[in-house]
Amino acid sequence: MTEKPAAEVRPAATILLVRDDPGFEVLMVKRHHQVDFASGALVFPGGKTHQGDHDPAWAEHCLGWVDIDPDQRPLRIAAVREAYEETGIILGRFPDGRSFSGNDLAAASRGAVDRQERSFLSLIQELGLALDLGALTVFARWITPSMMPKRFDTWFYVAKADGDQLAACDGRETVDAEWIHPDVALSLAEAGERTIIFPTRMNLKLLAESQSGDEAVQRSIARPLVTVEPQVEQRPGGGVLTIPVNAGYGAVEEPLSNVK
Repeated sequence: MTEKPAAEVRPAATILLVRDDPGFEVLMVKRHHQVDFASGALVFPGGKTHQGDHDPAWAEHCLGWVDIDPDQRPLRIAAVREAYEETGIILGRFPDGRSFSGNDLAAASRGAVDRQERSFLSLIQELGLALDLGALTVFARWITPSMMPKRFDTWFYVAKADGDQLAACDGRETVDAEWIHPDVALSLAEAGERTIIFPTRMNLKLLAESQSGDEAVQRSIARPLVTVEPQVEQRPGGGVLTIPVNAGYGAVEEPLSNVK
């Protein structure tokens, strides 16, 4: 029997948006039960890159452009765009340095940007903003195992929330948005009150080692980036997923029966 080829790996980006008021929390969204990936799960805002994320015109509408590797630019734009589509928050600044706190135009345009009826770039231009790409710090990089039907090369970024924007779910891909302490999210998953997929759970545990947004960013800067592509290994009790021990998560052996 011919072995089925592994699915194409598609670039994706997600963002761990953290804040310290009233306490150390990360913004998470609950996926709609009808979406085709991680349905019903509590995840960080994120998704696949789009063609518009590669538009060279972004050079004039992004802070930190020249300091960021060209391959990283569309990934960071995608992370900011996805956060906007799924929560309504835009990590952007006005020319005078003020952070963007939301307005009626941004709120009304979410659906059109999400459906790609309007480009995210045109909205940012009309709002008079520049995306704050320099506010994003690489947190982790995970590649979906080869046996999965959908595969992503996902870059995780951490960024501190700046401003007083309110997060609200989009009602299409997500049905809830909440600020939550990483340990609380993990406890809810352990109790069966939330569904959290393996990569999200591992990165919540890594985030929970920090006590504040600043510490989470500094730990990310100091931690060597090791790309994680989980591998299946056989044990007496059955198959397990393993990840590199030097990736920062410690020794991990996840029973395949637990993988959602």
